[in-house]
Amino acid sequence: MGGTTGGKGAKATIVVPARLASTRLPGKVLLAQSGRPMVQHVVDTAGQALCAAAVVVATDSEIVEAALKPYRTRVVLTRIDHPNGTSRLAEAAGLLGLTGDDLIVNAQGDEPEMPPEVIDAAVAALVETPAASVGTACCAFGAGEDPLNPNIVKVVRRADGCALYFSRSCIPLDRDAKGGPDAEPLRHVGVYVYRASFLQRYAAMESTPLERAESLEQLRVLEHGFSIAVARCDAAKGMTGIDTREQYDEFVRRWRAK
Repeated sequence: MGGTTGGKGAKATIVVPARLASTRLPGKVLLAQSGRPMVQHVVDTAGQALCAAAVVVATDSEIVEAALKPYRTRVVLTRIDHPNGTSRLAEAAGLLGLTGDDLIVNAQGDEPEMPPEVIDAAVAALVETPAASVGTACCAFGAGEDPLNPNIVKVVRRADGCALYFSRSCIPLDRDAKGGPDAEPLRHVGVYVYRASFLQRYAAMESTPLERAESLEQLRVLEHGFSIAVARCDAAKGMTGIDTREQYDEFVRRWRAK
């Protein structure tokens, strides 16, 4: 089962959604040039988080399930008709018997280098912010990363560390250069933590105008009046997901060099 209420001592079930279909890089979760499927790298790394009570892959493909059997990775098979990852996560949580205040982490299946401490920080942010419904993370921009790039999501936080807004635009805009370092853009890191009861509610919510405009599912939470606690964790600085063959090849080179 999922969570406790002890901040950094909390335990969570980490779920890794792994669809075999991918528009930009088909079958990327099973790419195995390193000697093991990419999604297995995600499982291995996520399992190092101090909060990890269990790591489970949620997939709609028996091919993925078969590929992970040699690693004894726990897999739950979900429906193929989910409209988004949150819906798949909610089904997986139900299949795992997670309820109430049990904590569920959504770890992306194409981010094999997500530092475990980022997952721990996101979990702690949610547990230590009782008014929040979701936990996530952010970090400073790395060298060569452009805040103007719409493919990199930015987040602005309130004074209490909860999100004011997420955007593909560069926010905040320090118009007169008076904001100082606390007004520098922060890059959103796409790891999410939910209480099981809220996850089911969230998955059933109607989509919202800003969510559709920005193509950012987390805006649905804010538009419906709920809070997202955002931990700053610069361990994720410079980390990227894998969307192209070139990015995957670079990951393999880094992994082999370790």
